[in-house]
Amino acid sequence: MTAKEFLEQLLQSGQELAQRGKEFAEKGLGIPESGPERDRVMSNLGKGAAAGGLLALLIGTRAGRRLAGPMLKIGGIAAIGAVGYAAYKKWQSDQPGGGTDPGKSISELSGHAAEERSTKLIRAMIAAARADGHIDEREQELIVTRIAKIELPDTERRLLQNEMEREVKFSDIALMADSPAAAAEIYLTSLLIVDSENELEQKYLADLAKALDLPWDLVQKLEAEAAAH
Repeated sequence: MTAKEFLEQLLQSGQELAQRGKEFAEKGLGIPESGPERDRVMSNLGKGAAAGGLLALLIGTRAGRRLAGPMLKIGGIAAIGAVGYAAYKKWQSDQPGGGTDPGKSISELSGHAAEERSTKLIRAMIAAARADGHIDEREQELIVTRIAKIELPDTERRLLQNEMEREVKFSDIALMADSPAAAAEIYLTSLLIVDSENELEQKYLADLAKALDLPWDLVQKLEAEAAAH
């Protein structure tokens, strides 16, 4: 499995997660905040077992994690690229002189470039998941173990395992952006993971946006496009 294929599965798992959370809410049911029942429900989510399980661990099993966050409904690489591009073009139209070339979206990339961008976005998701410190040592070990079992190329797999074993700062993630398109996609994939009511995670997003050099009005357009998608 390539990094791009795995990212696609992660994003599709998020879409299914949002739908399942909506179904539970409509039925007046609640998914348990912790314990075997919640673990069972979340382990059954996802287009791919590996992706679904990893996403469940990243989102967590502690109280306060939102199962049906509005951003999780973005269900694939093409959607991430489209949302980022649409938001950037709308922002660009308001800039004197039309702004700069945003570069290629992930959906336009292929080969090594696509693998590199995909790995960056998965790293961004992992960093966002760890922003409030909700992942304890046991959960961290589970995530590292699950990553080890994913059929990714050795280089990408080791890189993702390292993300769980060292402190990653928003500034480290921001340095991965080599174009406005990449910066927008890094912000969007981070947005998918965070809890909108968690102050630490919201601060992480704000700090990340600043480090990515994303103007506040562009950030607002990114969030609006993601919510409306």
